[in-house]
Amino acid sequence: MREDDEGVLWIGFTQHKGRNRHPITLAIPIIPELQHYLADDRVGDTTFLMSEYGKPFTAAGVGNRFRKRWDAADLGHCSVHGLRKAAAARLAELGCSEFEIMAITGHQTSKEVTRYTKGASQKLRAASALARLTQPRGPVTSVPPFATRRAAGQSCPATA
Repeated sequence: MREDDEGVLWIGFTQHKGRNRHPITLAIPIIPELQHYLADDRVGDTTFLMSEYGKPFTAAGVGNRFRKRWDAADLGHCSVHGLRKAAAARLAELGCSEFEIMAITGHQTSKEVTRYTKGASQKLRAASALARLTQPRGPVTSVPPFATRRAAGQSCPATA
């Protein structure tokens, strides 16, 4: 973790998946709510998820710990991978661009992000479209579907 000139705390890491063939290194600002927990003495120098034994969790250990907590909270449908999907969907709901979402989630292509944000994006687009549809408007200036000029025997400008 490092602090920048504006006082924002950043975490830098290499994603575990593909780290040997195609390492992906990310730097992500840490939100204040998480900074509170990272300030705890139980956090290691290079590891911020420590077990009750003061050792870094293994990948399986993290998954098992989350599973126990979710089961205790009757959230058996949740998964660690679901956190990434939920983050991507939440960012999409907030109006973040695909590239902004990719910068946080570490996805490398728009296709990967779209898989996670499709539902959220649809919801956002539908709300935006409805807001436009229901906005107060001035006088109607568009041409009605069947222009009255045709009825009077005049041709439309596009066909004249």
